[in-house]
Amino acid sequence: MTISYDQFGLKEVINASGKMTILGVSKVSENVLAAQRFGGEHFFEMSELAIQTGAYLAQLLKVEDAQIVSSASAGIAQSVAAIIGQGSLYHVYHPYTDRIKQREIILPKGHNVDYGTPVEVMVSQGGGQVVEAGYANGCSPEQVEMMITENTAALLYIKSHHTVQKSMLTVEEAVAVAHKHQLPLIIDAAAEEDLFKYSQAGADLVIYSGAKAIEGPSSGLVIGKGQYIEWLRLQGKGIGRAMKIGKDNILGLTQALADRLENGSESGESMKQRLAPFISALNQISGLKATIVQDGAGRDIYRASVKLQEHSAKEVIAALKSADPAIYTREYQANNGIIEFDIRAVDASELEKIITRLKEIM
Repeated sequence: MTISYDQFGLKEVINASGKMTILGVSKVSENVLAAQRFGGEHFFEMSELAIQTGAYLAQLLKVEDAQIVSSASAGIAQSVAAIIGQGSLYHVYHPYTDRIKQREIILPKGHNVDYGTPVEVMVSQGGGQVVEAGYANGCSPEQVEMMITENTAALLYIKSHHTVQKSMLTVEEAVAVAHKHQLPLIIDAAAEEDLFKYSQAGADLVIYSGAKAIEGPSSGLVIGKGQYIEWLRLQGKGIGRAMKIGKDNILGLTQALADRLENGSESGESMKQRLAPFISALNQISGLKATIVQDGAGRDIYRASVKLQEHSAKEVIAALKSADPAIYTREYQANNGIIEFDIRAVDASELEKIITRLKEIM
């Protein structure tokens, strides 16, 4: 049987929105597919597979240990549970027990965002209780410190374009507060490109999405201190059982990360070069003004920003999605009349289709 869009009544999708879960996040390479196939065609002692792939990745990433999980969201929940339980088997089987009072997870208020589900949902799933520090428009190290009590289990920092970017304490400041009060710091860096920065800054656990910057299959990765990773592995007998990941995706992510470290990712300069003719073509369309912009969170990612002068951005976005192929864009500034196009997963022929469709809509 040959798989196709038509077989399931699906539309083709051009992903100009970025590494988004709603679209399947990333395409995977032939190397990754081969690793997944090897996993699918063989049996393993699964506990040993987790330990050995974790040790392999830890060596590559220069950390004490690593654990592959089913997603970055699962990484948050299991990291929180690990820190709260501290290796207790009683806790593993009774994750929400009243015996353990130290459950407060301090999070800057501007980091308590909805990225597809609210951050606090994943913290709660891990048995934590979110305590917000600061305000939506700012959080200082002092405001984090004043929320620490005897029931504080950990600090959580979300490094993401979804969060408030201004007037927030830095990663380094969060590390300093955590170390001063002898508390673990968990950093959710799901879509971040730098796989070394946050562990080297002093974070105790760092969480990545396997399918975003790493361009692996559906998966997540937690790296950091060996003791905490051991506690996290125990969650496979507890809440992690409902979040287990298959052998094929464990090996697929392992291969993807090794390839990512060897080959790197597309540079911002390359993106700008690919964007240049696309921007020029868009500016030939009446009613559009296109420019190149950098990612709002400061990453080395460049996109096309299109200001609509005569049409509603929301109506144009809906029209782009309605056709076949469906064209998905970044919609965060639609209320300002702006549509952004992320071209990391878009090839030249797909860029031409976007131009053609915009001409039709305009």
